[in-house]
Amino acid sequence: MALNGAGAGAAYNPRTVEEVFRDFKGRRTGLIKALTTDAEEFHQQCDPEKENLSLYGYPSEQWEVNLPAEEVPPELPEPALGINFARDGMAEKDWLALVAVHSDAWLLSVAFYFGSRFGFDKADRKKLFSMINELPTIFEVVTGAAKKEVKEKPSSNHGSNKSKSNSKARGSESQARHLEVLPAKDEDEGLEEDEEDEHEEETCGACGRGGPSSLDEPWILCDFCETWFHMKCVKVTPAKAKQIKQYKCPSCSNKRARPM
Repeated sequence: MALNGAGAGAAYNPRTVEEVFRDFKGRRTGLIKALTTDAEEFHQQCDPEKENLSLYGYPSEQWEVNLPAEEVPPELPEPALGINFARDGMAEKDWLALVAVHSDAWLLSVAFYFGSRFGFDKADRKKLFSMINELPTIFEVVTGAAKKEVKEKPSSNHGSNKSKSNSKARGSESQARHLEVLPAKDEDEGLEEDEEDEHEEETCGACGRGGPSSLDEPWILCDFCETWFHMKCVKVTPAKAKQIKQYKCPSCSNKRARPM
């Protein structure tokens, strides 16, 4: 069973900028899972009939819905209280977006709590915020705003839009158009540079990762919300993806499977 927010903080206290950033990324990944790929389970755990509940993310990339810490003041800043009470009073996508906003605020408070506790100076704080600011916020990932921002950015490559469309069917002619398996670095050299330019800004709708470190991973596009995902993050194999005519991500599946 996962520790509560205070227990998790007491067990692991990052002391350098790099350690705090790793802590931030781990917690962020867990929260994104709760609000995207695990949204149905998260929805079920946030029963409005229960007491005040909060959503915790841990450095281990896990998440938990739990009661707030009993100690006052708590070891770490606490996330928003009572997220379960609003669950049935608004559209699910709006509720998830609201929880995402509060989760972003909590992540920053935890990161800068560590910074203050361990004496980060102005340069350290600036470096930490710069590293954090390179990642899309949880709200941007959950609502798809991060993907829209990437699409709206002007590109220096005039053929990038055409390359984007063509890349959706690059794996083979028989593959569904939503499947994208990026080429190995020694293949299609004439198109590789264009692909890398675009995918340096792509982020996975589940884990939030992207950029050059993900260029060799297979991706899949949701045909409903037009969000890209690493196949491993949504548990789709390349072989299975070849058989899919129209892919629906877990978040879109949850929205249509459960009546509002």
